[in-house]
Amino acid sequence: MVAKRIQEGSYGPDDVVMPGDPIETGRLEGVLGFHLRMASVAFYQDFSAAMSEIGLTQKQFAVMELIAQNPGSSQIDLAAELSMDRATMMALINRLQDRNFVERRPSPFDGRRQQLLLTDHGHAVLAASREIIAAHETRFTELFTDRELETFISFLKRIYNSSAIKRNSLGSS
Repeated sequence: MVAKRIQEGSYGPDDVVMPGDPIETGRLEGVLGFHLRMASVAFYQDFSAAMSEIGLTQKQFAVMELIAQNPGSSQIDLAAELSMDRATMMALINRLQDRNFVERRPSPFDGRRQQLLLTDHGHAVLAASREIIAAHETRFTELFTDRELETFISFLKRIYNSSAIKRNSLGSS
């Protein structure tokens, strides 16, 4: 095994991975970010295949779901909730609006703010998407017991809700 010889320092110029040999992950086995990324890729690929007929991305679905739960919210509100920059959110809302899923209306409370609402067509697409997402989610959640899933989700929330990590990613300490 090439990886073992590399660790021992006893490999030579002919010690290369041959076509068909398994790729050794080495130190990546202990890197949390690597495993989160690999899980994300698996989730993304299954989501994309499941939603191919409707043509919604994960972010578009999340935004439509948030608008449905929070009618009248703004692009800025949604961008903050999803940790996205304003320009990216604006482009995403533009795409949803172009497909007649979302509409913008002036806020009756603040002339500078626009409210976001799902159109009738957007509600119908979201309802169809929820059915597809339920099957997609089941393919992953069935890998865990209810207790394991609850624990796993709490661990993930601990990562993305950590104020220390958020401060560090913003460059402050």
